[in-house]
Amino acid sequence: MDVRPRLLDALSVLRERVDAARFPLPLRGAARARRNRAELLAQLDDYVIPRLRSPQAPLLAVIGGSTGAGKSTLVNSLVGRRVSEAGVLRPTTRTPVLVCHPDDHRWFAGQRVLPQLTRVWVPGQDGGGHGEGMAGDRRVQGDAECDYDGEAEFDGDAAGGYGAQGGGGGESGMPMVRIETDPALPSGLALLDAPDIDSLVARNRELAAELICAADVWVLVTTAARYADAVPWHLLRTAKEYDVTLVTVLDRVPHQIVTDISGRYAEMLHHAGLGHVPRFTIPELPESAGGGSGLLPATAVAALRDWLERHAQDPAARAAAADRTASGVIASLRSRLPALASAAAAQHAAALRLTGRVEEAYERAAERVRSEVAAGEVLAGDARAHWRDHGSGGGPKELLDALTQGLTSLLACAVDEADERAAEAWRRDPAAAEVAATAAAGAAGAGERLGVVVRRWRRCLEELAEEERDEARSGPGGERAGSVEPEESAALLATALLGGRRARTAGENLAELLGAHSALRLCDRGSRLLATYLERALDGERERRLAPLDQLAVPLDQQAELIAALSVLQREKEQVTEVERVERAERAVSG
Repeated sequence: MDVRPRLLDALSVLRERVDAARFPLPLRGAARARRNRAELLAQLDDYVIPRLRSPQAPLLAVIGGSTGAGKSTLVNSLVGRRVSEAGVLRPTTRTPVLVCHPDDHRWFAGQRVLPQLTRVWVPGQDGGGHGEGMAGDRRVQGDAECDYDGEAEFDGDAAGGYGAQGGGGGESGMPMVRIETDPALPSGLALLDAPDIDSLVARNRELAAELICAADVWVLVTTAARYADAVPWHLLRTAKEYDVTLVTVLDRVPHQIVTDISGRYAEMLHHAGLGHVPRFTIPELPESAGGGSGLLPATAVAALRDWLERHAQDPAARAAAADRTASGVIASLRSRLPALASAAAAQHAAALRLTGRVEEAYERAAERVRSEVAAGEVLAGDARAHWRDHGSGGGPKELLDALTQGLTSLLACAVDEADERAAEAWRRDPAAAEVAATAAAGAAGAGERLGVVVRRWRRCLEELAEEERDEARSGPGGERAGSVEPEESAALLATALLGGRRARTAGENLAELLGAHSALRLCDRGSRLLATYLERALDGERERRLAPLDQLAVPLDQQAELIAALSVLQREKEQVTEVERVERAERAVSG
């Protein structure tokens, strides 16, 4: 594919949008969206973007298939020596093995493709890399030091080698790919032996899918006993959807039924719309067994090797194979991105819906608090008793304490009611399944937090009363106002603000102490202060309930950004296609 900078830029922007997309809420289709997102990122990072940036890079053929299909034996036979362990123990392939010509090592030593895999460099064998068994390889790998651009030194255990039980990872859990070079492999072609696509080890299955996404050519290996299994056919249907360059190998076919099995397989491929896919059949041989040498006769793999060499060494065929796969993946975005955007829209809608339930509950709580404060509900119980005592010499501190406690209780009751209302709404909404428990845990200790806010309001009220008293000193009757204790005027102000009709005399008493103008101004300022702190108290609790939802980080505009990025990419791809069409026409005329 002719690389156009604007196309590559558009693809990079789309990649960023896909990477930013999040699907944390347990909605229907969310798990599928997360898988699709991961698959898209793997294809863009591991293959499409690197291929567009380096169209001249070697052709990478990934050998994939089910457990026991003979992938490692096939790779060993194509190379001519044992580079990947084959055997009866399953799963055999743990650390992926990439084999290339020594001249092509530079293309794979860095992070151009498969950037998430740590490279383990294995020096070439003496005598051109032939004649050594796996035991010899292992010894050299264990002793070798690597000086290729800082690549990691190989260690059979630390690097997740043949003795490892994980999916190609070392002690740190980082996945790795083992790099081998062999001059017997033609320049321009690299083979990658992938883990089993149906491995019992989950990480192996995931890694196999990631490696397939990095392929210029998919070589799907199946057997006479398992060619109709669901897993390889799912892979074939995916290959058809993406229009990748695909090759199939029917392995370990008994001589007596070669014609019958091969014919059935060809018929199945034809019915699936894959009749054009090159097919290669390998008969069952003693070397196919796990206890064999791991190398098939050269004649058994000659046809497949010739096909791979021809496509790797013929510039036109090589470009066509890479171009078809890259173009197929890009074309598949027309259906995959809208599906991802639809899932993103569902996430956004669900997040807004859950947020709205909490917002509605707390708005009703705020209305309740405002209504009950206006009705003087705080001036009840102990607070009312202290207000009566205040007229007969009761202390202002006790009255303020009772009013503070009463306001705290009112807020706590309103918050409890809001939390229960929101929790009930969330219980009926499947989207809240994973955040409801965290939100409920965040509700604990509300009474103590509200008490802190109310006590801060009280201190601010006392400071406000003291400021107003100091200002009243300079006015008429200032001598009398100056003798008023701030706590006394604060107690009267709090009673007037919280007592409603039950405390009409509180305002009158405050006017007598400070003067009508000062008392009116103080009540106005105190009313605004009370509204501020009531709002602050309720907002704080509401935000605590919404915090688990906010932490999920569902981008508000991810749907629009995905669609916009796809639109730009399609426009740039159409322009590149038109340029290529014109160039072909000009070459045809000049030729």
